[in-house]
Amino acid sequence: MALTGMAPFSSYSFEKFTLDDLPLQRDTWIMDEIYIGEWEEVWLKSIGGDEHASPYEVGYITQVHIAKVTTAGAEISWYPNTHDRFHEVKTFLPREAFVAAALAYEYEKRVSVFVRSDWLRKLHLQSNSIFAMIDAVDMSKAIKSGAISHRKVNALRDRLDAFAGLHPDISFISFADSLLLKTNWTAGMVHTGVTYDYRPEALLYLFQELQVLYRDTLGLEIYGVFAQGANEYYDDPLLHISASKNHISLNSLGLPFAQIQIIESTARSEIRAGTHGRAEIYMDEDLFHSLQFEDYDVKTGWANASYKQKLTSEPGNYYFGDCADFVKCFRKP
Repeated sequence: MALTGMAPFSSYSFEKFTLDDLPLQRDTWIMDEIYIGEWEEVWLKSIGGDEHASPYEVGYITQVHIAKVTTAGAEISWYPNTHDRFHEVKTFLPREAFVAAALAYEYEKRVSVFVRSDWLRKLHLQSNSIFAMIDAVDMSKAIKSGAISHRKVNALRDRLDAFAGLHPDISFISFADSLLLKTNWTAGMVHTGVTYDYRPEALLYLFQELQVLYRDTLGLEIYGVFAQGANEYYDDPLLHISASKNHISLNSLGLPFAQIQIIESTARSEIRAGTHGRAEIYMDEDLFHSLQFEDYDVKTGWANASYKQKLTSEPGNYYFGDCADFVKCFRKP
């Protein structure tokens, strides 16, 4: 029900906000612009005493926090799932996608932000990515000592070929002893048939299988760096291979790929400085907090260190430890 001929939130019952006025670091609701008229009308009925009018039954909400407003838009954290895991994704609301925002005086604490339909649909339906960079420990020493032969390297490649075939939902890019993994997920959206399919724990179980594989072939241990986030290639498959077979694209651009490089570099510096020791797993904080632990309170004391995040002004942390210590904390199916 649109209120034709009227500007949004013309009644004194609403406090209106521009993008620059939006409250920061508070629970905020994002809604599709198509619900502006109906939302306002039902709120006015409710404020007027209509017991059958329920503004909370209008449309669908996307939960966010707004971290910072810039000339280009707003840095936001959105929460695709808070029902059975704490899943936070840092992304960006462009200024041109903002339509209006309002708060019902005396009745509501959360500002409702109305955005362009196409932007909201893309947010929920785009492919997001989890990345992992896997590397062998002390490979340089092994090469210098003569422990790494051509036969062993070929054995690693052949085992990875077979292993990748068992996991078609993950792309595998290997170079010598290093391996880059990428898997996609979507948040899903009502009335689209697309559902939430984020399962980061699977990559930790997969890491344990790769530990065995690297021990069998190279006789070396491995470590992994993990991050998740929005992917600026929205609808593309995991991997692109050119017709000539000599160009491979990961179909990825944005936060998660950049994060793993920075985390690895920072962890190396901290290990050299003696700030913390080596670990098998280094994980961005957003991915870490999204894991389904049997006891969520265990996360509060987990070893971590700070680093400068990419594509966001907020400081970040990475969490580290042995893979088995992560896995034993997972919620049992």
